[in-house]
Amino acid sequence: MSDRQPYKSDLSDERWALIEPVIASWKARHPSVSGHQGAYEMREIVNALLYQSRTGCQWDYLPHDLPPVGAVKYYFYKWRDDGTDQTIHDLLRWQVR
Repeated sequence: MSDRQPYKSDLSDERWALIEPVIASWKARHPSVSGHQGAYEMREIVNALLYQSRTGCQWDYLPHDLPPVGAVKYYFYKWRDDGTDQTIHDLLRWQVR
């Protein structure tokens, strides 16, 4: 993780360990055509999505120390469309209960 100050919405290490295999599996099934591995840590992408969801801020108002809005929205729409977001949500909800 980066050296930035954490937000209240950030994933705990325990929650990240729970969903990291789902994201790693998704990344393995969706390789970049250019072979690019991505410039941003996936945990930070998820943290940005959680921040936006929790605060309800507009995309363009994501804090500057999170990944750029274009990268965050890319994963949001991809995961929403293929159900990965629901899988992540179910795992996190299961852990809370």
